[in-house]
Amino acid sequence: MSHGERSIGQAAVETGVKVPTIRYYEAIGLLPAPPRSEGNRRLYAEADIRRLKFIRHARELGFDIEPIRTLLGLQDRPDQSCEACDDVVRARLADVETRIAKLLSLRSELERMIESASHGRVAECRVIEVLADHELCQSVRH
Repeated sequence: MSHGERSIGQAAVETGVKVPTIRYYEAIGLLPAPPRSEGNRRLYAEADIRRLKFIRHARELGFDIEPIRTLLGLQDRPDQSCEACDDVVRARLADVETRIAKLLSLRSELERMIESASHGRVAECRVIEVLADHELCQSVRH
């Protein structure tokens, strides 16, 4: 290995991306296949490490593979307008807002179930009754 190149194990440690995941990213084209050593070991350069960190961070923010692919393509062509990046992030934000609304509805329904519980026997338990019949829920969004 020359200076600055890392093995797949070293890349995994440095980026927090597991070895099988790195191989997967290569297989689906998110990460270009790196050059190989004489012993046929993958050798990752600093640019590969930055790209893996970018992918990991985007995954932590909940971006799916295709939006990440789009963002990486835009990153690879920095002369383009930022509008396309904004569109990808806006779509992710809309997904998050939908999930928040569903979670708030779910929280409300769970609180209502607990408040209406009889605290008696299971046969009289409102929680079991509501879970058995979705029609008893106040919200259809969860």
